[in-house]
Amino acid sequence: MAVKGRRAGAGTSGSEPPAGRRGGGGRRGRLRAYVDAGRRRLHEGELGPAPALLALAVTWTVFQGLNENFLSPRNLSVLSVDIVGTGMVAVGVVFVLLIGEIDLSVGSLAGLSGALFAALNVNLGMAEWLAVLLAVACGAATGAVHGFFFTKIGVPAFVVTLAGLLAWNGLMLFLLGPEGSISFSDDGLVATLTSRYFGAAAVTYGLAVLGTAGYVLVAFRDRRRRGAAGMPYRPVGEIWARAVLLAVVAFTTVYVLGRFEGLPLALLIFLGVIVASDLCLRRTPYGRQVLALGGGVEAARRAGVDVAHVRITVFLVSGTLAAVGGLFVASRLTSATQVPGSGMLLINAIAAAVIGGTSLFGGRGSTWSALLGVLIIQSIASGMALLGVQPAVQFMITGGVLLTAVALDSLARHAAESRGRA
Repeated sequence: MAVKGRRAGAGTSGSEPPAGRRGGGGRRGRLRAYVDAGRRRLHEGELGPAPALLALAVTWTVFQGLNENFLSPRNLSVLSVDIVGTGMVAVGVVFVLLIGEIDLSVGSLAGLSGALFAALNVNLGMAEWLAVLLAVACGAATGAVHGFFFTKIGVPAFVVTLAGLLAWNGLMLFLLGPEGSISFSDDGLVATLTSRYFGAAAVTYGLAVLGTAGYVLVAFRDRRRRGAAGMPYRPVGEIWARAVLLAVVAFTTVYVLGRFEGLPLALLIFLGVIVASDLCLRRTPYGRQVLALGGGVEAARRAGVDVAHVRITVFLVSGTLAAVGGLFVASRLTSATQVPGSGMLLINAIAAAVIGGTSLFGGRGSTWSALLGVLIIQSIASGMALLGVQPAVQFMITGGVLLTAVALDSLARHAAESRGRA
């Protein structure tokens, strides 16, 4: 179901012009409407991923200047795997933030997922693949329970997920037992998630070509559809410019990572989840309903959105991806521990989503923000480790970056409100 009446600016990355803007006057009129829409977004403070990209560039430049090993193939390879566990959780957090809510249980769910997998596989001798499915299903079920209490019972999401944080953390500790951790095989299915690399040039460069070609095909298909509907669309030159930029990033990444161990399987899975979830939000009726709900509950309801269904499924998605992220964290350690439930995973996941550009007020953001945000946070941690700086300094810097991101988000919202658009 396509949702009409969504507030302006409620989108994913700010890259598409408003769907309802007509570009009368033929091709030139439609292109002018597209340019005008972009200028209007900038004027209203909707900067999209630009601040996060700038912050990432500054972070990398500073740390590379302080330590020449920061951008080495080895460090970047380690970084590309370290971001996946937290990044997966952050993608789920983005879905919840888009409807203007919060999920405080994701860290505990991630820890519970790893503990449940290890308990089933190691203590009970269950096959790894089945233990993985049950762990992910557990995350999905608990997320749905949170959504049910929030939607049907009326308990605030903050309270529901805070209760989940405590309850699931307690269950995690129970499953881990007095030892506080359960080690599993370092050559099994879960361990392979973060230890498998693709080193063959034909495979890695082939994936870079496929990714770039896939973007070009989707972009031109979208351009034809919008043009046929008389809506603004991207100029051909911009599509090719974006494709070239994507190709440069993809081939550079493959080249640099190939100089160490190759392209990590974990990174490929993470990127696949981001692309799939981004397409879901931008190009499906369900995604438009999520964004519409973030723009205003009553307006979304009047537009025909099943508010209860969207709310429950959003928390289900968050719980599922928290469980998947927990398996990647356990894979990195080859053991299930209390680390995910300690609180830092929760803090970093929410911070990554917000720093990357997802609004705390709902209706604006993208799953790509999870990638940008977690890259910034993990880059700060990596750079500090190389410099031998205490973790306390890392927390202070990350806190400053988070505050800056929220301040920019607030300023953008105030600019929209001053024009009667929020």
